[in-house]
Amino acid sequence: MKATVTVMLKSGVLDPQGEAVKAALGAMGFAGVQGVRQGKVIELDLAPGTTQADVTAMCEKLLANTVIESYRVEMA
Repeated sequence: MKATVTVMLKSGVLDPQGEAVKAALGAMGFAGVQGVRQGKVIELDLAPGTTQADVTAMCEKLLANTVIESYRVEMA
């Protein structure tokens, strides 16, 4: 079983990496980019019987800083 966790900064939290990417894209001639938010994707290979609640607990305790980040869990 696999889980994919997508972690993004919450709206309102400054994203210096996103701003750097936006500036670099503009410098490369991609003028249509109005904003960039950068996050991370974590893929987990899970033992049988691992539940979405288990993955949510992993996110709350380690994978995401819930003060400034939100996350989404997809199980496959």
